[in-house]
Order: sequence, then structure tokens, then C-alpha cells
Amino acid sequence: MAGCAGMFVNDRDLMSAKPGIDATALVILTVLAVSGARTRSCPAPSLWCSPAVVNGLVKLLRVWPCSLPHLRPGVMPGLFCCQELCSKPQFIAGGATRTDICQGALGDCWLLAAIASLTLNEEILARVVPKDQSFQDKYAGIFHFQFWQYGEWVDVVVDDRLPTKNGELLFVHSAEGSEFWSALLEKAYAKLNGSYESLSGGTTTEGFEDFTGGIAEWYELQKPPPNLFKIIQKALQKGSLLGCSIDITSAAETEAVTSQKLVKGHAYSVTGAEQVNFRGTVQKLIRIRNPWGEVEWTGKWNDNCPNWSGVDPEVRERLTRRHEDGEFWMAFNDFLRHYSRLEICNLTPDTLASDRYKKWSLQKLDGNWRRGATAGGCRNYPNTFWTNPQYLIKLEEEDEDPDDPEGGCTFLIGLIQKHRRRQRKMGEDMHTIGFAIYEARKFSGQTNIHLSKNFFLTNKAREKSNTFINLREVLNRFKLPAGEYIIVPSTFEPDKNGDFCLRVFSEKNANSTWVACGDHITAKLASLPEGIRGCRCCLQLRVGNLFSSFPQDAEISAFELRSILNRILAKRQDIKSDGFSIETCKIMVDLLDNDGSGKLGLKEFHTLWTKIQKYQKIYREIDVDRSGTMNSYEMRRALETAGFKLNCQLHQVIVARFADEDLVIDFDNFVRCLIRLETLFKMFRKLDTEKSGTIELNLVNVSSFSSKTFVLIFIWGGGEI
Repeated sequence: MAGCAGMFVNDRDLMSAKPGIDATALVILTVLAVSGARTRSCPAPSLWCSPAVVNGLVKLLRVWPCSLPHLRPGVMPGLFCCQELCSKPQFIAGGATRTDICQGALGDCWLLAAIASLTLNEEILARVVPKDQSFQDKYAGIFHFQFWQYGEWVDVVVDDRLPTKNGELLFVHSAEGSEFWSALLEKAYAKLNGSYESLSGGTTTEGFEDFTGGIAEWYELQKPPPNLFKIIQKALQKGSLLGCSIDITSAAETEAVTSQKLVKGHAYSVTGAEQVNFRGTVQKLIRIRNPWGEVEWTGKWNDNCPNWSGVDPEVRERLTRRHEDGEFWMAFNDFLRHYSRLEICNLTPDTLASDRYKKWSLQKLDGNWRRGATAGGCRNYPNTFWTNPQYLIKLEEEDEDPDDPEGGCTFLIGLIQKHRRRQRKMGEDMHTIGFAIYEARKFSGQTNIHLSKNFFLTNKAREKSNTFINLREVLNRFKLPAGEYIIVPSTFEPDKNGDFCLRVFSEKNANSTWVACGDHITAKLASLPEGIRGCRCCLQLRVGNLFSSFPQDAEISAFELRSILNRILAKRQDIKSDGFSIETCKIMVDLLDNDGSGKLGLKEFHTLWTKIQKYQKIYREIDVDRSGTMNSYEMRRALETAGFKLNCQLHQVIVARFADEDLVIDFDNFVRCLIRLETLFKMFRKLDTEKSGTIELNLVNVSSFSSKTFVLIFIWGGGEI
């Protein structure tokens, strides 16, 4: 078993939950793989090597020379290995502390600040950095770490070869030089994101989220919201991680100590927020911890401040008995005056094991923007904004806060763009993203809707993200009355491809569901025209004697159909087209050829001609700019006018198949798309004998409905119906 698991991790050493595979099982497989590698490697004269290294070419380095030596922290007796970094390496020695994290040549200080904060919470640290690893017991050169990625925890396995220069670690390292958990953690995170270089530039909140699965917000304390103290209290009640810092103006100020013993450019944690009665007034106090364990605040409300004598003895005892070295109280006003920034990482319910915390309610939804279909840009682009994905959130319960006269539902919205760091090596970078929130009062109780262009032209956003910005995540806190709201996430400019994760943290219950772009797919197919039983002369009058050149009982092939239709289309000045392709004509014949002859008779042609006239009318109506063509965003409205209500996935497939590189859909492709859709729904309804909305296809079905089944499978993109 261990051997099999070890082979599995060699092939898939970056592991995450995939459809059909249980996430817990994957984590177990990874642990077994690591254990198996250790068991196999101990007696062997070699150590485990990650597949990230192929023929000496290190994939995790793109800018730095690949020839840089990659050394292991140490070697085992009897193993023939390259030079070691130190004689007695330790994974973690005496507990993980901030001194284990010293920045190297990489511009990832944002990540290191998040790692430093991680050391303040042993429970969360143990999830990211599993403890059962060392350079002594069953050492095999293999280590594993866990990170949160867009709704799931992934296990990343790395070997312990680290890039060096002049015999020293090139990137993060410990102050003592003998502790390596932080360097290996950085390597695993670089592997997760594609390379070391992809870690340059970021925000601490990004690291917070990948280490906890939480949703992180930050506040500039020079312009705090009026309810910031209440926000801090509620965050502490929910077990959130809170950090604060004092900005520096130059590198020389890093960790400089002020006259009142506060350290600049240093990460503090916030551990408490209380209100006390002091000489007839209410004082707001905040408790802060310096991870150094020393150098404490000497201003008002410090440990030895005489103000404590004016506080009720029981309250004083309760607030001061937990004091640790480096922990101190200060007045909230002094906190705002001296500190520059506050960061809050609100944890998900599954992160907090303790029941003593009030937990957030979490909803997560995944979506994407696709050029020409669902990437409509921001409200500056009214013709396409409405095509963006739309989400419905139902705020059902107001906050339970008797001290808050406003009432309402507090919630956080975080919009994360996925995998953008990994795409830097392909020349991509972060999109500029944001979102808007609209009241859905007019559509209360409905779910299968997609707000139209006219709605956004006549309705203002109730709330929106503070800004559109090119960071991984845009996050804001809101408070709105209970009700239904629609969230529209978007890139700033249209036609930007990307995947995203939308999360809603609410103090009370909230339900989030797709709006329109969900699983609801409907089609109102027009019934066949009445009166096609008429005589040949009557039918010829209806179709303009198009059949007059053919014998009495003649049928026309796809090639003859093409000749007829293209003669007609050539006379139309309002529709730009190179004519119908033979492929489109074959699809038309296939739809209406009930006897399997491969040809159309007069009655069948009459039915087809009626459809084409209907399609021409829709095409002209949707072509508002009178260009004679239709762009892919207009296609959505055209399909709805024709009776097809499709989801986002199908709109994306249609654009990819029928639009050209300029996102233009000509009349030939428009007709071909509608004919194929009609064929799809006719096929489905024929196979759905029980009217259940689901079908199963076996080999007999495929054989019996060969050509039309291939059309169905093509349009659906191979997915299930």
C-alpha cells in the first residue's frame, strides 16, 4: 500500500480534490505517500526527488539561473548525497517563531508576514505545517504542507532541496540557519503557484486566506469606520485572527522602537477588546500582543498604569489575570493614533474546532468570465455588463445585536480571481476586478432569471465594491436589510477570460444561488405551421415558387437546397453573408427529413422556409446597429427571442463554436446554431419518454439516432443532460 501511494505522489505530488474523488481520501493518500517514501528511502542510498526537477532543470526558478546549487539541509550516514547546508538540521526547533522567518532575495515579504502571524496560532499552524516531520526520524527527503485554494484544502509535497548561493539559502531562512520549516513552506507555496518568481508582490491578506481558508479584510486606521470597535469585538467573538502594524517611511525604521515602546514595521496581534467604567465614563480598551514577548506599551492603560485603580476590582482582575509577556492593554483612541493598519482574517466554520466561538455562516460559489459570452466588463459598458454571471443572495435573519439601533444583516463579500499567479509565466497577470449589488425586490421568490440590459440602465446599484483593483481579491463589508439581492462580479474591461470564487460570510443565515445561469434550460419550440397539407400550387405560392424548376414529385438534396437559399440570400442587402455552407444545409435537411431519404419534399421545404423567415426577422431585430451581422453578446438576446433559455456553459460553447475571432456571428452560423439547438431539444424530448427531464443514452440509442445524437453530444460539449 505504501509503495502504491508513493508512486501516486510521484505522478501527482500537487494534490487537490477533483470531481469524483473525496478530498479527505486524497489527503490520506498523500500522508500514506509521504510515509511510504520515508519507509522505502531509509535503507536506500538515495533520497526522494520531486518531479518538479527534470534533467537538472528546476521548474520553480525562471529568472534566477537554473544552475544555482540546490542543497539539502543535511544528509544521513550512508547516503551518497551532495553537499549539506548544516550538520544538524531541524525542521522545527523549540516551536515555530517569527525568528524562523528571514526574507531572502525574493520580494515576498507579504507572504512572510502572513507566515509570522501563523506562528501565533498553534492550531492553525499545525494544519498548514504538519508536525510529524523531521530530519531525523524516518527522514527520506520528503515533506508536505497544506494550503487552502478557492474552497478546498490541497496537499503539496516537496523534496528538501533548496536553492542556494555561495552555500547559503537564496530565499527565506531562519536566523539561526539550522531550522528549515519556513524555507520548505515557501518552496511548497511556490510550487502551488507555479514558481518562486510568481510570489513577488502581494498582500498579507492573501497569505492569511491560503493558510486559514478565511476571508480577510483590512482597515486604514487613519480613516476608520465609526463602528470599528464593534467590528473588532465581533471578530474576536468569532475566533478571527487580528493583526496590526505601524507603517515605516524608510528601511531604516524597520523594527525601530518608539518612545512609548511600540515597534515600527512589526506585526502585532490583537487579542481582546473591552469597555470598562472608569470614573463615570466608558473607556474602550484594546489588548495587543507583541510576539517578541517583550517591549510593551508604556502609555495609558499599560500594566502598571494607575488608571487600573479606578476600575471595578472584579473587572480589573478579569482583564489582567491572563497577561502574558508582551501583551498589554491600551486605549482604543491611542490605538487609532499610533497604529496604521488593522487586518482581520475571519475564519470559516470548519477551521475553528472550539465551540466557544460564534461562527460565520459561509456560502461559496464558483464561476468564470469568458470572452464574448460572460465577460461583460463593469457598468461603464452597458451593452455587455448584463451578460456577466449573476448571483442571488437571500439575507434571511438580521443581526442579534441589542446595542445596534440600525438593525440589518451584516455580511462580507469576497471576490477572488483564481490561478492568476500560475499564469504569470504565460505573460498573464491579475485582472482588475470588482462587483456590484442590486436589490431584487421585483423578482422576489424567483430563481430562474437573468437581469436584462434594461434593468441595469434603469436601476442603480444598492452597494458595490469600494474599487476595481488588480489584486487577487476584492472584499468589502456591508449591512443591508433582510431581503434578496443580486451580486454581479466582473472585470473592469469586457472580454477578459478568468475563473473566480465568490464567497459570502454572513453573521446569520444567508442563501446564495445561481440566477439564470444555473441548471435551468428551457426551449419553447414553435409547432409546425398549420395548413401545410395544401395542394402543391398553394404551397408554391407560399414559398414564392422556389420549387417551380423541380418535377412534380421531386425532392431536393442539401446541395440543391444550398443553391436555392443562396440565390435568395444574395438579394438581401440588410444581412451580410457569404451564403449558407453545405454543412448548414445538411443540418437543415437532417432536422426535417422524417423519412430518412436525405432530401426534402415540398412540404418539408415549406416548414424550413417558414423557420428561415422567422430567423431572418430575429436577426434583423437584434442587429440594432444595422451592421448586417451580430456580435456574440447580442446572440444571447437572439436565442431568448427564438425561445431558448440557456445557461452560461452553453452560451460559452455557442460563442466558441459559432463566432469568429472578432466575436461576430454571421447569418449562416446563426441559422446553424438554431437548427442544432432545435435538433438537440427534439432529440431530448423524444428520448425523455417519462418527461422526467433526464435521459440515459446506451449503445442502442446511439446506433438508432446516430447523426442527431452526435449533434446533441457536440452542442452539450460531452456533458450530461
